Amino acid sequence: MRLPRRLLHGEEATLVEHLDELRKRIFVSLGALVVGFVIAFVFHHRLLHWLNAPLPKSRGNPITLGVAEPFLTAMKVSLMAAIAIAFPVLVWQLWSFLAPAVEERAERTVLYFVLLATVLLIAGIAFGYWVALPKAVHFLTNFDQTEFNIQIRAKDYYSFVLTVLLAVGVVFELPIFILALVRLNVLSTETLRHNRRLGYFIVAIIGVLLPGIDPVTTTLETVPLLVLYEASIWLAVIVERREPHAEPANVPEP
Repeated sequence: MRLPRRLLHGEEATLVEHLDELRKRIFVSLGALVVGFVIAFVFHHRLLHWLNAPLPKSRGNPITLGVAEPFLTAMKVSLMAAIAIAFPVLVWQLWSFLAPAVEERAERTVLYFVLLATVLLIAGIAFGYWVALPKAVHFLTNFDQTEFNIQIRAKDYYSFVLTVLLAVGVVFELPIFILALVRLNVLSTETLRHNRRLGYFIVAIIGVLLPGIDPVTTTLETVPLLVLYEASIWLAVIVERREPHAEPANVPEP
């Protein structure tokens, strides 16, 4: 099967051709997921070791309670890693399918947004792994340790780790969301600047509602949100100033 060809701007295609292109792009995406899963499963020991690093040394490795749990846990972690590995291919296939419907002038702006979103996602995951996750794990695994025999189950631990990393990664996408609203004229920089306190309150509520059952995780998710919200305002100011203002149309005198 040939790789799908990206349609040019203004190029006409029949419904059958569009469906055929979509089918090919879905197969390419599934192929990328399969390749990513194979790579992740081959190196799943290193991946599990990387995920176990935030655990206190005194706790040892997570425990499993079922016969099939070690295998199923490794499969689940490998699948999540496969999605991360194949993510650039998935985004590119989606963009290639939708790009012909986007104005050529706006295509560069969309690409800038995608690049910025990717950088912010990587920064969010890095922040979650090296800052938020160790603090949260240390707090939770030492809470009332004199009252409980604390043992960490692998299935629950990896679900918690992946949830925290995903949540912090999504948190770091806040500037993209705000910039998109400014570009769509839903919000203006003047509104953002004059309603800072309301914005901070809403951001704090979002931080509380994000996945995180302990005050440490919630705080470490909320603080970056507040910083990113303020940074988003100034980024929106720069974007708004660089936008060309529409000139008033010349109306012929009667």
